[in-house]
Amino acid sequence: MAASAKTHTREKPRTEGDWTIVLPRRGKQRMNLLKTRISEQEQSWVPTEHETNPDRELKLMRKIQVCMKKVESSKFFCTLMDQIQAPEIMHCILTVLGSESRMQVVIYGLGSIESYEPPQFQQAVAILMRKSFSWIGDVEVFDPILSATECRALERLGCSVLSINERGCRRALKPTLFFMPHCEVELYDNLVQANWKTGLLHRILLFGNSFKAYEEYGSVFKNSTLVDSGKHVLAVGRFTKEFGINTVSMT
Repeated sequence: MAASAKTHTREKPRTEGDWTIVLPRRGKQRMNLLKTRISEQEQSWVPTEHETNPDRELKLMRKIQVCMKKVESSKFFCTLMDQIQAPEIMHCILTVLGSESRMQVVIYGLGSIESYEPPQFQQAVAILMRKSFSWIGDVEVFDPILSATECRALERLGCSVLSINERGCRRALKPTLFFMPHCEVELYDNLVQANWKTGLLHRILLFGNSFKAYEEYGSVFKNSTLVDSGKHVLAVGRFTKEFGINTVSMT
């Protein structure tokens, strides 16, 4: 399952319908990203800002609570809930769950929930989905730019913040919903590569950018950086089933 997301990169994204194709960055930044591929070991991580700020934490909690109320009462969220509960999608969810009663959630690439509204919106959607569906279990979050204050706020919201930078290389040893609507193709590719076997791929539900759109772009622009940086994303389409999320107004 995939959702559209507007992501700001140094390279202008190409949009196909409701999808935004997030392409790899060029030059030195792209090379740095490629050096952090799955072959590297995961690294321990702590926020660069070590001390929490109670006033900022309280202000952030209020922001998120306001955002959650706005999202919950929106036409967008109502449409999303109806679509997820459609028979065809629920069949796929139950297939991924197998004999398990709950699916863990891993959120990558959230961004700074203190500084920007889109990460607040995305986090609100994830929390409300957990509230709405009994099959959603524990929620883990990671983004290397999170501050200690943001980590503390996320914990108060019932989420766990990872202390390891997995670089998207989490192996789905149990049913897992990867919530990644704000990520570049390298992170998706790391995830697919880490689970490149039938026994793992069938445990994954992905909420993110359209792999079909990536594939269409790669077939047209064969010399693009996407072909090198997203080769697993381009190859996995024949093993997956994709549903486009209906995008409607928040009002």
